[in-house]
Amino acid sequence: MRYSRMLLPTLKEDPAEAEVISHKLMLRAGMIRKLATGIYSYLPLARRTFNKVERIIREEMDRAGAQEVTLPSVQPSDIWQESGRWDLYGKELLRFKDRNDRDFCLGPTHEEVITDLIRKEIRSYRQLPLNLYQIQTKFRDEIRPRFGLMRGREFTMKDAYSFDADENAAGQSYDLMFKAYARIFERCGLDFRAVEADTGTIGGSFSHEFMVLADSGEDTIASCDSCRYAANIEKAEIRKSDTYLRDKKPSLVKGIEKVSTPGMKTVEEVTGFLKVNPRDLLKTIIYETDDEPVAVLVRGDHEINEVKLRNLLGCNHLGLAQDEVVRKITSAPTGFAGPLGLDLKIFADSAVGQMSDFVVGGNEGDIHLINVNLCDFKVYTFADLRVAKKDDPCPRCNGNLRLSKGIEVGHVFKLGTKYSDALGATYVDAHGKERLIVMGCYGIGVGRTVAAAIEQNHDKNGIIFPVPIAPFQVLILPINIDQKEVKDTSEALYLSLNEQGYDVLIDDREESPGVRFKDADLIGIPIRLTISKKTLKDDKIELKVRRSGEVVLIDRDRVLDEIRKYLSL
Repeated sequence: MRYSRMLLPTLKEDPAEAEVISHKLMLRAGMIRKLATGIYSYLPLARRTFNKVERIIREEMDRAGAQEVTLPSVQPSDIWQESGRWDLYGKELLRFKDRNDRDFCLGPTHEEVITDLIRKEIRSYRQLPLNLYQIQTKFRDEIRPRFGLMRGREFTMKDAYSFDADENAAGQSYDLMFKAYARIFERCGLDFRAVEADTGTIGGSFSHEFMVLADSGEDTIASCDSCRYAANIEKAEIRKSDTYLRDKKPSLVKGIEKVSTPGMKTVEEVTGFLKVNPRDLLKTIIYETDDEPVAVLVRGDHEINEVKLRNLLGCNHLGLAQDEVVRKITSAPTGFAGPLGLDLKIFADSAVGQMSDFVVGGNEGDIHLINVNLCDFKVYTFADLRVAKKDDPCPRCNGNLRLSKGIEVGHVFKLGTKYSDALGATYVDAHGKERLIVMGCYGIGVGRTVAAAIEQNHDKNGIIFPVPIAPFQVLILPINIDQKEVKDTSEALYLSLNEQGYDVLIDDREESPGVRFKDADLIGIPIRLTISKKTLKDDKIELKVRRSGEVVLIDRDRVLDEIRKYLSL
């Protein structure tokens, strides 16, 4: 491709709208342009990179036995109502009516559509197992779209769905997809981890996220320093203790005391005022759920994990109670709630079970209680309800957890019969009995994968594309292309590399060498060949490796061999 003929509008400065590196560099490198909030046009450089990622995905999905389909992006409401997600999905689901006043939505995902297809086409166990995938545009009306392609409203996604006769076969399909995903991200040249994850609104019994490790990641990963355990912070387990102090009797010397804590609401304020460690304070948080309010207890130095809490309660709605609700339940303003005397279910994090002689809110304004023990109130259930912290014990071995940042680029779900049951997707087994199809779901964000690659591979000068997904492999940069020898050599090399099957960009613009060198670094092509009259005097060409910055002079007749060597590193 010739630079002069390509739509590649680079920018010198970081756009004001961009917050993260990938957003800044994709705008500056002329890869994307904003149409509306969270909606972008993909320019040729981006499209070429997307094509590389999609080709790797297709090759690995086909290798795993999946078959490509294309499903409608406009979906009728009735199948969403059958699954129960029409109301559950919330405002992220972009809904509209057609001319006949029928409800539709723009597909954010395709579980309902694919299940509807399968229930009409699959009749016998002989047609299973089956795995179908597509690469398609999705739309989710994010409340706060940001970070460019990292959290947009319209995005390109690969989604696949497996259909099996039983749980054992479904587990095999899940493992097959897990391994395919690992190969995909390895082939994309990414440093990633597969971590246990919450299933969210997709549902199902089990899932893993594939996280590209990057300091700018929105997600936190907890991983063991000794074994292979890793999980999204939302899912990260805390090692359970068998020791509970709920039967500990109050001290004969100490008893519950009421103390004045005027205006002291936060953990820091109360513990500083009472001169106690935050781990000796018990926070009481009131939540509103689908059915009734509940109280949740957690140690002062811990935070409640609302994903774990929602899963424990099995509720769709979970939110912090409003101040007026807290006052009605506790007779105290927010910040002074405590577990004593509460007439509602109390759920406590497991770590609370090892506490004694602790501080709680007094259910009275400006009052806390000290020397409180578990025998002084009733806990409905103890469970793992807190956010994992650095150096927490690993739930799988004797190691400790460490925390790192990651960007989710893929997610695999073991759905079970959630959708086949709701939509009636069944098959007849070998004994003539009708059974529910067992499903799995597997997604990859194509745009997020490209953005994550840039977050992980850049320097102060621009993008450093991993070779497998680079839009071009080689950039030819002639200096003074109007000089015959430089032009002829550049053109001959351009044609030769193209004939050898390389993706080549030749910078034939009438710009200064400085501008073109800066653009070369910005767009991140792995190999740059600089051709000038000076080097040609010695029959040499300058080769620069974008990742390492290494610059070498190579013989003109050795160019192909050297490129082959550097691109295979």
